[in-house]
Amino acid sequence: MNEFKLGFMASLGYGRMPPQQVVASLSGLGYDAVEWTLQHFNPRKQSESALQDLVAITHESGLEISEVVVQQDVVCLDEAQRKDRIDLCLESIEAAAACGISTLNFFTGPAPWNPQAPTVGQEISLGAAWDMIWDAFDRFVVAAEKHHVRIAVEGVWGMVCHDFYTTLYLIEHYKSPYLGVNLDPSQDILVGNLDSGWIAKQWGSDRIHHVHLKDAVGVPRDGEFVFPMLGEGRVPWTGFFDALDEMGYKGYCSVEFESFAYHDRVLKGNTEEAARLSIEQVRQLLKV
Repeated sequence: MNEFKLGFMASLGYGRMPPQQVVASLSGLGYDAVEWTLQHFNPRKQSESALQDLVAITHESGLEISEVVVQQDVVCLDEAQRKDRIDLCLESIEAAAACGISTLNFFTGPAPWNPQAPTVGQEISLGAAWDMIWDAFDRFVVAAEKHHVRIAVEGVWGMVCHDFYTTLYLIEHYKSPYLGVNLDPSQDILVGNLDSGWIAKQWGSDRIHHVHLKDAVGVPRDGEFVFPMLGEGRVPWTGFFDALDEMGYKGYCSVEFESFAYHDRVLKGNTEEAARLSIEQVRQLLKV
């Protein structure tokens, strides 16, 4: 079995901690990388030197940066807000290049958890939603190729790109080595695609720019699904890891901890304990 490089997304309680504390925690737990979000890496809130300091702090701890989660919804009826989101993505690409960060996580939208986001088929047609995505990604891909930064698109439930097939349509449209996927098996589970290993093989190692480790059970309607602890949901982890191993995937596998109720009710908001439990779960799943 391949020795996968394991990371953890610095969200939840980690998002409110100083970066020095986050990387010390993750390094001490045995992780190889940290996945930063806009809470720590944001070109609008920090100077270039501050962002470079974040990179230096990360490397000094012995960790790498697996990717930065930018994820801006570009299917939006408010044109000024939509332009601002696109601009933030472009600014993030430039900032990542200046700091030597290789990969950014994007998605398409509309975000189903945002009550202001339009519903495709009601407030906006599918064709109009795709026009907004093409308009945004035309610019994203040009910028990514110019700055040699990879975009990892995550298909997310309820969005235009929400599974293997809809995300493939986007990736194949551009055929750029700088546009690939952030493969999250939990998202495919939510829309009924249960063969996570087969999906990984269809993407192939060249188009998988990053992997999220997250489980899922239920259906994608409000209150009817959860992202449980790793191994408790419907992701077939053995087949998934075997597929990554067979294709020679050399990128990062990063835990995205979204067992929110467990985090709050049982762990009392202790994200370090969530990270500790997660790395033990991953190690056990790799032994199966």
